[in-house]
Amino acid sequence: MTYKQAETAANVVMIAAAGAAAYLVLRNPKLRRLAWQLARQYATGPLAVWGAELVRESWQESGQGSGRHSGRARIA
Repeated sequence: MTYKQAETAANVVMIAAAGAAAYLVLRNPKLRRLAWQLARQYATGPLAVWGAELVRESWQESGQGSGRHSGRARIA
């Protein structure tokens, strides 16, 4: 078995496992509520922080965050 074939087989197994897990969560109301609560906590915690950092880094890399006139339009 080549590396590419092993990688493809592993991807198929992972997709099947993820599909089975999603099916179980969606069919069980208790697990569905738990998954929803975890998703909300993630969205208001680490995901929000990551998004804010991404915006800040993008702003700095664009050059808009430096200089005296960083918030104003420049007149040519």
